[in-house]
Amino acid sequence: MTARIEIINPRTGLADYAIAPLSPDDLAALATRMRAAQAGWAARPIEERGAILKRLGAAITRHREALTAALCADTGRAGISRMEVDSIAGMLARWATSAPELVARHSITGFQTSHPTIETDLRLVPYPLVGVISPWNFPLILALIDAIPALMAGCAALVKPSEVTPRFIRPFMAALAEVPELADVLALVEGNGATGATLVPLVDYVAFTGSVATGRKVGEAAARAFIPASLELGGKDPFIVLASADPEAAARTALRASVVNTGQACQSIERIYVAREIAEPFIAALVREAEAVRLNYPDINQGDIGPFIFARQAEIAQAHIDQAVASGAQVLTGGRVETLGGGKYLRPTVLVDVTPEMDVITQESFGPILPVTVVASPDEAIALANDSEFGLSGAVYAGTLDEAEAVGRQLKVGGVSLNDGALTAIVWETEKSSFGLSGMGPSRMGDSGLLRFFRRQAIIRQRGTPLPLAAYGEGQSA
Repeated sequence: MTARIEIINPRTGLADYAIAPLSPDDLAALATRMRAAQAGWAARPIEERGAILKRLGAAITRHREALTAALCADTGRAGISRMEVDSIAGMLARWATSAPELVARHSITGFQTSHPTIETDLRLVPYPLVGVISPWNFPLILALIDAIPALMAGCAALVKPSEVTPRFIRPFMAALAEVPELADVLALVEGNGATGATLVPLVDYVAFTGSVATGRKVGEAAARAFIPASLELGGKDPFIVLASADPEAAARTALRASVVNTGQACQSIERIYVAREIAEPFIAALVREAEAVRLNYPDINQGDIGPFIFARQAEIAQAHIDQAVASGAQVLTGGRVETLGGGKYLRPTVLVDVTPEMDVITQESFGPILPVTVVASPDEAIALANDSEFGLSGAVYAGTLDEAEAVGRQLKVGGVSLNDGALTAIVWETEKSSFGLSGMGPSRMGDSGLLRFFRRQAIIRQRGTPLPLAAYGEGQSA
């Protein structure tokens, strides 16, 4: 029997829930059952798989209240929890609608090769069992963002959500029970890091979202198991404000793109580079916007941002601020993690006089921290923005989209928002890569979100006479 793990409520700081991770033997047995069931699931027409997944969306809608309550307890926030639950039916419907055409377009029949008598077909063959290891910042969405397209592809999907935010698993499995066709090909299991480590060699493809440190371990385990991996890791996203920008509009956008979900999002803005010409009004507006942000304490249904979901992240954010201040940075607003009702909160924190070597510039803070650097030119802003091990996404704000784009194209990141910020959080249609330490493997966005879960099989037909051995003999001319 695996020991139970107590779960901390982010609003109270108290352990009010517990999970019971599967033992390694039980997890292996579950993987074996799912792998056996996958063949029947893949044999269903893709349109039928889509219709079944739409029924899952309807079941999730019926369980909306229980799922939302669990996510509120998991994360300490209400509005985004409701948005998470309400978004899943749309995600399911989107893949159910788009996947059949996408698979048809990439399945080629009767392709004539350069050899006149040889033609080929290209078959898309799903990986039998996809393992998903998901993080704590958006527990439901990120548990399903890989699992849903994997299921549409014909794979079975075994998901291990974070042990920090596991309360939603049980109401989700209650909704899943209403769709018996999925019972043997989709499972969310409770567990911790050891469970995730056990999962990797049991599956045929692993999709991981989380920190760089854990992502390295998952990637190394996948390599040892000789299976492919998609790794969606951290970010330190820059926001460049050019001299032509409206400083107040840019400040409003930078603030929102930084502090949504208390900054606990990989695409959050974590570095700001502002042109010297408008630095003063921009910083003044940024401070005003930051000071207007309300904590959702004591009422979870009132306010703009909630507590840190994971108390350890509050310690990291505070350490980054303290190190910056000790090295000469100034805090214009915020700057101190508060304990309110047992939860850990940080008001949006604006820092100036930061330097490139500070942790608030080099390390992912994953909190509502806005370090501002004043730059003399766009070239300086670009050089500083690109001076990072991360390359997830970034943003440029300017007087015109053309000016913003000219700078944005020079950023070494996978997605660039122009005259906005963190647009990669809401735009799924465009495929993008993660540069640097921000990730590895195929993108979960765009067509790749589905196609990565297929292996390609070539069926090669010889319609003429096969070549004899003599055709390869030593006497043949080169």
